[in-house]
Amino acid sequence: MLARHGQLGREASLATGSIIQAGAPAAGRCDAGELIRRAAALIFDVDGTLAETEEMHRRAFNLAFARHGLDWRWDRAVYKELLRVTGGKERMRAYHIRLGTAPPLSDMDIAELHRIKTAHYAELIETGCCPLRPGVTDLLAAARARGQRLAIATTTSHGNIDALLSQALGRRWAADFEAIVAGDDVRHKKPAPDVYLEILARLKLGAPDCVAIEDSANGLVAASRAGIPVLITRSMFFGDDDFAAARVVLDDLSELGAAKQKTEEQPHAQ
Repeated sequence: MLARHGQLGREASLATGSIIQAGAPAAGRCDAGELIRRAAALIFDVDGTLAETEEMHRRAFNLAFARHGLDWRWDRAVYKELLRVTGGKERMRAYHIRLGTAPPLSDMDIAELHRIKTAHYAELIETGCCPLRPGVTDLLAAARARGQRLAIATTTSHGNIDALLSQALGRRWAADFEAIVAGDDVRHKKPAPDVYLEILARLKLGAPDCVAIEDSANGLVAASRAGIPVLITRSMFFGDDDFAAARVVLDDLSELGAAKQKTEEQPHAQ
């Protein structure tokens, strides 16, 4: 088994009817809407957070392996385990080491496999089969209307980001994001804090002025190490991760709109 990285302790449960992380310190608790609204900038992860892309990545890896003549095939159980290793090239290297086969794949082989995989991923995304997750479009629109700054901090590549968001938001999607930092832009990928520290430097903001929106324990650890409060939106492959250190845990971002509507419908105190 691959070692799990970035575990923060036992996962706290959600209180019935609440979207506040039960394990958060009492002084640090707030509702999700308040956390989002008071932030100067919202920083989004991509895979699993903006869209359920991991299944497309898994399929693209398998297509690349077949084209390269490898007898590897990652089913969902294997891929879920491999996702503990961040970065596609790193993931392939870790899997090859685990198999213990010789000779080892060269850096050139890994790079070529990743190039083929990225091309297959873009082709899959272009079919329109991977829409943004519920609530994402509404949150982006609301943030722009409030004048909040938007950023992306991800382990995936710039090409993968563009493939997804060009399809989902249009070719000029990048104009809405003031800073975009991908895995190859920094020395260390998540759970290291490098992508978030780079985002803070580009935005010239302090960590408490931002909110990171993530879906995995590795992402939670990365943002937390940078000092940024984290809102988790559970995803297909990371739903059972340990999110005890998150400020808020949601099933998806549509809960932000539901919570706002519920608040507006409540009668004012007399």
